[in-house]
Amino acid sequence: MVKENSLIEIQNLVDHWICEHGGYWSPLSMICAIMEELGEVAREVNSLEGYKPKKSSILNSNLGEELADLLFSIICIANHYKVDLGKEFNNIIDKYSKRDSKRFLDLE
Repeated sequence: MVKENSLIEIQNLVDHWICEHGGYWSPLSMICAIMEELGEVAREVNSLEGYKPKKSSILNSNLGEELADLLFSIICIANHYKVDLGKEFNNIIDKYSKRDSKRFLDLE
């Protein structure tokens, strides 16, 4: 395990792991995995915010783990379609910086 990774390093790490463990699922199966993991993130947030407490048998918060599972699932579909998430993330930051630079200033 590596301490810190760039997105491309993380994508390569996921690709290597997936290739050693049977290969990528079909795109529709990967989308279903993303939706499943997103539901688990939602369940954790609901519990942490007190809207829907967890069952007594599952009290510990696993938000970090669930977010990492979701990221892994998203990276799988990005890898399948050869999307460079680091490049795309930088493009999104540029887009948000231009479009939303003053959007949240008056909210206080």
